[in-house]
Amino acid sequence: VQLVESGGGLVQPGGSLRLSCAASGFTSSSYNMWWYRQAPGKEREWVAVIRSATGSTDYADSVKGRFTISRDNAKNMVYLQMNSLKPEDTAVYYCNVYRGFKDYWGQGTQVTVSS
Repeated sequence: VQLVESGGGLVQPGGSLRLSCAASGFTSSSYNMWWYRQAPGKEREWVAVIRSATGSTDYADSVKGRFTISRDNAKNMVYLQMNSLKPEDTAVYYCNVYRGFKDYWGQGTQVTVSS
């Protein structure tokens, strides 16, 4: 199982970024897929989830209405579209799957929101 995030960078407040998570070694559509983030000096927090069975999504209150999680089953990819970014969204963003009684994480991608 491998998860590889990409798409982070430096963006001004109000801007947008799309993060990608490339999954390999398993079929991501068969599992709930999560995005988490960790800001400096803070604990890792969940951001969004897309569920395997229904494709339904859920978001942390802090990003609801601004972020959208989606998946491309043919490409085995999961995405996080982030709009109206705020400085408090600055963090390392991680893709996650819980499979076989184990949590798997990518290496993370840095998102910095600053003017």
